[in-house]
Amino acid sequence: MLQPRMPGGRRPPLDDRSQPTWRERVAALRYVPPLLRLVWETHRGYTVTMVALRLLRSAFPVATLWTGKLIIDEVVQLQMHGGDMNRLWQFVGLEIAIVLVGDILARGSAIVESLLGDLFSNHISVRLMEHAATLDLYHFEDPAFYDQMERARRQTVGRIGLLATLLGMGQSVLTLISLGAALLAYNPWLLLLLAAASLPGLLGETHFASLQYSLLYRWTPQRRQLDYLRYVGASNETAKEVQMFGLSGWLVERYRLLSDLFYRENRRLSIRRGIISAALSTVATGGYYGAYVMMILRAVSGAISLGTLTFLAASFKRGHDLIESLLSGAGDIYQQALYLKDLFDFFEMRPSITSIPSARSVPEVIREGFLFENVGFRYPGSERWAVRNVNFRLRPGERIAFVGENGAGKTTLTKLIARLYDPSEGRILLDGVDLREYDLASLRRAISVIFQDFVRYDLRFDENIAVGGIETVEEYLNEPEGEADDPASAAERNGAVPAAIQSAAEKSLASTLLARFAGGYRQMLGRRFEGGMELSGGEWQKVALARAYMRECQVLILDEPTAALDARAEYEVFTRFSELVAGRTAIIISHRFSTVRMADRIVVLRNGTVVENGTHDELLALEGLYAELFEMQAEGYR
Repeated sequence: MLQPRMPGGRRPPLDDRSQPTWRERVAALRYVPPLLRLVWETHRGYTVTMVALRLLRSAFPVATLWTGKLIIDEVVQLQMHGGDMNRLWQFVGLEIAIVLVGDILARGSAIVESLLGDLFSNHISVRLMEHAATLDLYHFEDPAFYDQMERARRQTVGRIGLLATLLGMGQSVLTLISLGAALLAYNPWLLLLLAAASLPGLLGETHFASLQYSLLYRWTPQRRQLDYLRYVGASNETAKEVQMFGLSGWLVERYRLLSDLFYRENRRLSIRRGIISAALSTVATGGYYGAYVMMILRAVSGAISLGTLTFLAASFKRGHDLIESLLSGAGDIYQQALYLKDLFDFFEMRPSITSIPSARSVPEVIREGFLFENVGFRYPGSERWAVRNVNFRLRPGERIAFVGENGAGKTTLTKLIARLYDPSEGRILLDGVDLREYDLASLRRAISVIFQDFVRYDLRFDENIAVGGIETVEEYLNEPEGEADDPASAAERNGAVPAAIQSAAEKSLASTLLARFAGGYRQMLGRRFEGGMELSGGEWQKVALARAYMRECQVLILDEPTAALDARAEYEVFTRFSELVAGRTAIIISHRFSTVRMADRIVVLRNGTVVENGTHDELLALEGLYAELFEMQAEGYR
């Protein structure tokens, strides 16, 4: 079958794994037991209650049918011979009681399963977030990883349905066994005919479950594109450009084309499934009526009573429905097991950047600093060296600046120091010890980084600052907010803000924004949530700088810390900057030479290699790349 084309003539890529073999289909079922363990971990009480209710409910269909048989036989007996009707009313009362209790159990089961489903969804979401936090940075820069994470994320909703399906099948099996025993007692051929009539549905359900999974697997990248197009077309972050450039029509058309392609392929599969399922149901219907004719003939001959005929016919019909339900459930379990594979494959991903056993903690006081020895690094999947043959020392308390054109490798070096990546060759020493021998959490706590592409969190003002040192103020952030919409209580709430947050806001000048905030430190930022306030680029940068003040770190890395600030704001920030870096090792990346000049030493990079190293005056005297870049920028101000 030809693959549908995407806009631009491209087709969704076909991965061999999207067409599972029969061995892979059976192997996918091995993920069912781990799912059951996850459900058990979610809430043991609900799980036990759900199983118990399902087991109890399995006996009610047979009890109802048998009570119906007794009622019919008693009615026939009364018609033919007369007598006391008390026995009849006892049977009727018994059936009413069975139906009422069954209904109560069914409703209780639905409530328990709904509550457990909510808890399970929350539990899996937390597990996904926790596991994602352990993975390497390169995972999040790989589109294939996002496809896998998207498939895993979709399993947080609805997978509890697999447990309900399993329990429902268990309930149906118990009911079917009791019905089958009755059919076997009266006529063994009825049981055989029942099984033969229902068997073709199993192959059909399994086959189409595989095809449905294949379709969704193959279209994962395109479905992510659809989500992104929806976001771009209706987001406050993109609204200005969408309107100014008239992008709405193009975005809508692209979304329509891509969604129509998916719809058409899904429609073809649905039609095929419907036609084949209808043919298979014809076989089942023929088997049912063949058995029905056999039962009628036995009733006419007097071999069985009218009540028995009714019981057997209802049992056969109910048994047929149960088998169809079991086959459908088997197909559903198989299909959901394929999706579970995506979930557990994600959980099985392991980071490469970890702490070694018995890793040492970063010294409380760094004495020798960092030493780069022939360091080279290539990003995963790239043949190009981002940096190579890098050699320099960063001494304790030294302020060093990285200078170079875009793509020279400046930010890459900071990522290597923070061990967001490990060198592809060479090594980085801290106090004479390879960075890989230090405990990763200890190293990250010793370093504070404000990247150029810092995150603008759609959180409160105090939360945006607190993320720089979350471990010190987490108890405060987890307190209930109370009446957040009451301006009169803003001052009272602000009085409870930890001193560390207030101090960080003052040092970074982010506190100057408070005059505009009705909610004070608890003002929501961004436009995603009600009451949020959007900030300018420079204002967001002040908030990001405040995060650097939150952490009592030994090494501070600032990547373009004042890029979005105007000249006055930049001057005010740097009049306080010496307070921030006092006694700390600082790395500054900047294209503004007014910022660079404050560094004790400047490292100049070109194409991933250190080409110059010295003070501002020394580098100007060299008349090399630094002097050239400095003169180019200075010329722009003349």
